[in-house]
Amino acid sequence: MKMPKISVAVIAKNEVDRIGRLLKSVDFVDEVVVVDSGSTDGTQDLCRQMGARVIFNEWPGHVAQKQFAMESTQYEWILSLDGDEMVSEALIQEILKAVKNAEPDVSGFSMPRLSKYLGRWIKHGGWYPDRKMRLVRRGRGVWKGVDPHDKLEIDGKVTRLKNPILHDVYRGISDHVKTINSFSDIYATGRAPANSGFVLVGVGHAVVKFLECYVWKLGILDGVPGLIIAMNSSWYVFLKHAKAWELGILTKDDFN
Repeated sequence: MKMPKISVAVIAKNEVDRIGRLLKSVDFVDEVVVVDSGSTDGTQDLCRQMGARVIFNEWPGHVAQKQFAMESTQYEWILSLDGDEMVSEALIQEILKAVKNAEPDVSGFSMPRLSKYLGRWIKHGGWYPDRKMRLVRRGRGVWKGVDPHDKLEIDGKVTRLKNPILHDVYRGISDHVKTINSFSDIYATGRAPANSGFVLVGVGHAVVKFLECYVWKLGILDGVPGLIIAMNSSWYVFLKHAKAWELGILTKDDFN
């Protein structure tokens, strides 16, 4: 049976310190397309040097950018990745076997994602197996979701792979907090302004989120990184509510 060709679609911005690992890990594919939204750290040059085709596209949001990247590829199977991810050796072999033997009714493959945070592989707290839909047959999938939480929706049969994508999730605590700030901004601006009661609801949600991550989903077993993840997850939930309330106050002030 002839081996189908595989494309990799990557979205990136200022990932020069991490994207090289990704590109090395996908040297088994037939094409790598990197859609860059304006890197200033040399990401574009590094990607070109390592054989990727680089396309600039102004940032339209997570969902739209991933869709654009997927549509910019040319081969039958498309593996979508972020600049801070890479493919494990075991997953490479599993992908090659899967696409070679895929029946015509198989539209895509999902796989777990294993994240490394503060020097530790995180296997609890809701971070693993963190199964993602990332490998799709051309024309059988569309990126949807609400920014910043994108989701690849598949039209047809999906098969589960067992080996993980490896995820170098944050550069450190400051980077984690920066992402929380950015994502909570996106959430707040994407919904109607809220009243003060929404903030009180946020307190309850934040407490529940901490208990979910640290106790119910056993984040305590991930040591200090597990505790930091639970605290930051709780803070993110509260911040979303607080910023929605803040927008309500600012909207009223505009008319006073």
